[in-house]
Amino acid sequence: MTMVDGWLIWGVAALVYLLFRAWYDNWRGKLTSDEIAHYLSLLDGRSDTTPEAVERLRQFIEADDGRDFLMFNIVKANLTPVADPVSGAMVPGVSLLQRYARQFTPVLIANGGHPAIIRRKIGGYMDSWGTEEDPGWTIIGLMRYRSRRDMMNLVVDPRFEAAHPDKLAGTLATFSFPTMPMAGFYIGPRLWLGLAIALVAAITHLLTLTL
Repeated sequence: MTMVDGWLIWGVAALVYLLFRAWYDNWRGKLTSDEIAHYLSLLDGRSDTTPEAVERLRQFIEADDGRDFLMFNIVKANLTPVADPVSGAMVPGVSLLQRYARQFTPVLIANGGHPAIIRRKIGGYMDSWGTEEDPGWTIIGLMRYRSRRDMMNLVVDPRFEAAHPDKLAGTLATFSFPTMPMAGFYIGPRLWLGLAIALVAAITHLLTLTL
């Protein structure tokens, strides 16, 4: 193996990581006032939202800081049979929620996001006060968004609107809100993918030295 071969291995590894960061990071900065007005205009007449929800959305995107964020979601899935919005057949409600997820996730990934944590609830409230009784939540999830612009690209995507009936039929109750980090040990792909690429490059480099 020559020195050129070693540089080639690490050069390819660096290129792969840079391509990942080119997709994963927000390089366009904060939303502009024109972009905000455009996105809000696309929500006019939408059947899958309310004026109150649009107002909260407006406040959120007007406060854009250009950074990525995690959306916290909690869901009470419908476990009983309901009418399929497409076929009319009676199907388990949770299967429609799963079908919605299969339609939602590719759009999320296409806009630089991804599921960060998905967990199934396995017990009742361990500690609570000043809140209503547990309605029977079934799933919690954290979804990573590359930016508020990318979130809006997903919101106005026709595929998202088309999938909304599945979400309604498969969900008895839900709420979500955006979050920013304060503390924790969550390791995002910027770190673990970089380490994985470096590990593969190092192993490849060592193997070529023995040839």
